[in-house]
Amino acid sequence: MENSAYLETQSPQEVEITFLAPTLQCHEGVRRTTCSNSETKCNTNGLSLTWNDLWVTVPDGTTGGHRSILQGVTGYARPGEILAIMGPSGCGKSTLLDALAGRLDSKTSQNGDILVNGFKKTLAYGTSAYVTQDESLIQTLTVRESVYYSAQLQLPDCMSKAEKKERAEITIREMGLQDSMDTRIGGWGAKGLSGGQKRRVSICIEILTRPKLLFLDEPTSGLDSAASYYVMSRIAKLDQHEERTIIASIHQPCSEVFGLFHNLCLLSSGRTVYFGNASYAQEFFALSGFPCPSFQNPSDHFLRTINKDFDEDIEQGLSGRKPAEEVINTLIDSYKSSSTYQEVSNGVTEICKKGDGALDKKKNHASFSTQCFVLTRRSFMNMHRDLGYYWLRLAIYIALSLGLGTLFNDIGSNYSSIQARSSMLMFVASFLTFMAIGGFPSFVEDMKVFERERLNGHYSTGAFVIANTLSSTPYLLLVSVIPGALAYYLTGLREGFDHFAYYTSVLFSCMLLVESLMMIVASIVPNYLMGIIVGAGIQAFMVLGGGFFRLPNDLPDPFWKYPLYYIGFHKYAYQGLFKNEFEGVQYVYSEAGMEKVVDGGYILRDTWQVEMAYSKWDDLEIILAMVVISRFLFFVIIKIVENVKPVLSGLTFVAPKKQITQVMVNPLTTPSH
Repeated sequence: MENSAYLETQSPQEVEITFLAPTLQCHEGVRRTTCSNSETKCNTNGLSLTWNDLWVTVPDGTTGGHRSILQGVTGYARPGEILAIMGPSGCGKSTLLDALAGRLDSKTSQNGDILVNGFKKTLAYGTSAYVTQDESLIQTLTVRESVYYSAQLQLPDCMSKAEKKERAEITIREMGLQDSMDTRIGGWGAKGLSGGQKRRVSICIEILTRPKLLFLDEPTSGLDSAASYYVMSRIAKLDQHEERTIIASIHQPCSEVFGLFHNLCLLSSGRTVYFGNASYAQEFFALSGFPCPSFQNPSDHFLRTINKDFDEDIEQGLSGRKPAEEVINTLIDSYKSSSTYQEVSNGVTEICKKGDGALDKKKNHASFSTQCFVLTRRSFMNMHRDLGYYWLRLAIYIALSLGLGTLFNDIGSNYSSIQARSSMLMFVASFLTFMAIGGFPSFVEDMKVFERERLNGHYSTGAFVIANTLSSTPYLLLVSVIPGALAYYLTGLREGFDHFAYYTSVLFSCMLLVESLMMIVASIVPNYLMGIIVGAGIQAFMVLGGGFFRLPNDLPDPFWKYPLYYIGFHKYAYQGLFKNEFEGVQYVYSEAGMEKVVDGGYILRDTWQVEMAYSKWDDLEIILAMVVISRFLFFVIIKIVENVKPVLSGLTFVAPKKQITQVMVNPLTTPSH
């Protein structure tokens, strides 16, 4: 049966693979030179990437030791070529790509040599780019806006706005998106670009600086065969310009997409099954005893042959099939005994020895002030267009304020109004600010975009924190003033604009602080559902320990009073609002037929146990200081995560049966401010 012909081995022990690795096909703009051995090679000004005996391990929770994800893989990527990394799920494709790009997770350990043009040196900013599998894009922006804002962030200030705009539009046309320039990205609840178009927008953003080295993680994931070919054909055209080196991990390409690749790295369980010219892979499998049936997609045949995930089920249906593990070992042995394997090793050695071309100097990017301005403008536009960011919250706040105002409508100024005023102020300080967690899903989306852009060095962490604060301030002020005014005047709180201004200032400061708190949670807990739960839990504890439900003197000392009562902002919000409402006011009440007067200071000291040693303005200043501290803490947490990751990923281990010298090269660097 022809469809199962590849399942039988044709005496691989007697086959010697002697075909030569093909010469590098030079594209237009790459100068050819003839070597003494009559082989045609390319003299390029691009970047060659080599890796030799590369191991990557992760801790094994079952055994307590380490589990190898990559096992001594060796290979190279040259200018003007596309290297495809293929293999079944879990074979180590993305791990190899992340290792080459310096993006390994903090729990992994990496060992081996990764060299750029033969040097153990970190690539400068702008010379490499990484396109992730997930499209982390701002959904409310159009294609033109997304690429142009990114151009303003990445390109240097010496370029004019017109030049940056021209670069952005040229890049959009290069990826075939000229007909969708004014279409919004779209996402949940909003129709926009297709999956393939979003993938091309992500590529556009990363190639604005014209990087010499481009990493692509599953660029065709989730796309149909037509969209996959269109995306990859556009990518293939990139290597014809500026001698670009492209490395892509790809799962199972169609035959048309497979034909676009120059070299193929085939992995199985972290081991190299084949590395060489993509067009010679079929011959390698055939000579190893596993020929590809006629009219079958080569990539389908390769992956089916080396996939052992469903080995047991296949064996039950095909009794003549060899176990996948045995097939894989046969292919690996055939590869290691072939001349191709030796030529790959020689090629790595030759590139390293030659050191072909000096590394590019660091490209300039936008200044810190430009980054802050552009990020603020982009974030402001996103907040304006995203209904769920602030507008929906504003509507809910107005509805709650109307409900609060009608519930406590015109409570009067007699003694019986004291409890009502206190309850109303407590609700404003606690639950109106509590609802700021409604914007957490939008915070998470912002953090995803930030992580992608920051890892590729588009801008600094400080610029992001400052821009996020500046862009959100006008909306928070709007959300504070309108609902706050409705609740304040419908209730009939203390007259005087200065008292209303203080009340609004406290409400605004509390909302700004809660947003800062939620940004901290978003940087630690990226899942929006878990983040909402964590943020709500933190605020609930602060409300309980704020000194309203249990008076300060009645709070238990451990935890509730020390430290929660003093570090929670609700204490200062309650006391500031109470001082603003009651201080200097006298209330009249009747007792035994006689009218008596009670001073507001007495209510503050005895009823609510407010600390009178400092003024209400000191309470406001403390809240504002907490805002600054929380924003700084947000910045510090991001920097810690950013800086600790590469340190932890550099931990060494001893590979099985041999000692490996570690070389940690991170080709993706980011600007620091």
